[in-house]
Amino acid sequence: MMERITLWMEKHFVPIAVKIGSQKHLVAIRDAFISILPVTMAGAIATMINALVRDLPAKFELQGITDAFAWLIGINGFIWWGTLAMVALVFSFAIGYQLAKAYDVDPLPAGLISLVAFIIVTPQVAAFGAEIDGVVTEVVGWGFLSWGYLNATGLFTAMIVGFIAAITYAKLMNANIKIKMPEEVPTGVSKAFESIIPGVLALYLVGTLAYLTSTFLDTSIADLIMTYIQMPFLSMSQGLGSVIVVTVMVSVFWFFGIHGTNVLAPVLDGVYLTATRANTAAHEAGTALEYIWTRGSFDAYAWMGGAGCTIGLIAALLIFSKKEEEKVIARLSAPMGIFNINEPIVFGLPIVLNPLYVIPWVLVPTLLVIIAYAVTAAGLVPPVFIEVPWVIPPVLYAWMATGFSFPAALLALFNLVLGSGIWAVFVLVSNKVEYK
Repeated sequence: MMERITLWMEKHFVPIAVKIGSQKHLVAIRDAFISILPVTMAGAIATMINALVRDLPAKFELQGITDAFAWLIGINGFIWWGTLAMVALVFSFAIGYQLAKAYDVDPLPAGLISLVAFIIVTPQVAAFGAEIDGVVTEVVGWGFLSWGYLNATGLFTAMIVGFIAAITYAKLMNANIKIKMPEEVPTGVSKAFESIIPGVLALYLVGTLAYLTSTFLDTSIADLIMTYIQMPFLSMSQGLGSVIVVTVMVSVFWFFGIHGTNVLAPVLDGVYLTATRANTAAHEAGTALEYIWTRGSFDAYAWMGGAGCTIGLIAALLIFSKKEEEKVIARLSAPMGIFNINEPIVFGLPIVLNPLYVIPWVLVPTLLVIIAYAVTAAGLVPPVFIEVPWVIPPVLYAWMATGFSFPAALLALFNLVLGSGIWAVFVLVSNKVEYK
């Protein structure tokens, strides 16, 4: 029965999954998020250090530690302001750059055009001037941008507007609607002139849409996207059902040898990572964390050692397996599994197309996210709000990602033990099975 299901899935599901994983627009979104990692990691590290020297001492009333590191807290504040507080601005360039690569045109002008298009649709806001006779004057006009549109809240806007501007530019370039310079003109100058017409037309398209929206709808494109696209997506992502679907689909993709987290990167990064960064901004602003489940929640409580809670599988193999080949694979995979690299165990054991292990492969992470979601929703542990490097070992990851919450670390430890126990049952079954 299991063999028939596997064969059917290989025939009908895998080709679709491969097409999704190689679709150029989805790949561009994934690569755009990956390309801004140096920026987001700098902001995440700054936030994490401030949580360590500011928030953690505050829990124990150790104000002296915070005072001693006031200089470091200040530096981290500047870094956070230029990174996570401006992440949509940075991403707007990255998405245009990656889309241009997908269309095989010069990516640098496309990145700049995408960045400018994002600024075009970002609404002008009121600013406050000098205090006169006890009244603070409000200045309304050009030149005032709110960082509330430039941080994680603006990621969907940057993505959608980047698509419009960069794809328009790329298609015009591919259609040869450009200024052609003589051959003796230097290559750099020639490329710049070739980009003028496509770039101007792309930006005028975005500018016209911004004007029409402002004139006839009395709002901005950014506000429309946030209200009618981003917020509904984020709201849907916070339901337990959505979390379970994402978890199961990642496991199913991996079972067929397809990198599940990469295939679903537009969802994991576009939606759940946005929730992480929104929580980070809320924490820095001193307001309540808005989202229960974020991108880091999967890694903190379910994908420990990698998708499928493979660190639990490695532990179960080392303790309970009677097959020397499985123990060898577990020993070789353990050092990398500790840092959440699970390819050696997934392809070495293997998990891929292994009917014996498909049940725990799907069951374990699904059960763990249900437990973690329920505990987080009940307020027993804080939501994940710090973007921690994915190579941080399990349990320690949860502790750091929640602002050094010991209950969160205990939850991760409980899930790890539970996951290892479930994996152990199937390892014991495997001891009695002889593979052909």
